[in-house]
Amino acid sequence: MTRSTCPLCDTPTSAEHAPFCSRGCRDRDLLQWLGDGYRIPVKDDENGLDSIESAD
Repeated sequence: MTRSTCPLCDTPTSAEHAPFCSRGCRDRDLLQWLGDGYRIPVKDDENGLDSIESAD
């Protein structure tokens, strides 16, 4: 059986904080999500993201 490692620091995970090794790594990951550290790339369309098309 292989033991997984923490996605942030590569140390063995803790059952209490899975999939992380500690509360510190778990909280650091949460702060990345809350602070826009992780983003999903998007491709702008021809008109831009803020354009509004008329329904004529």
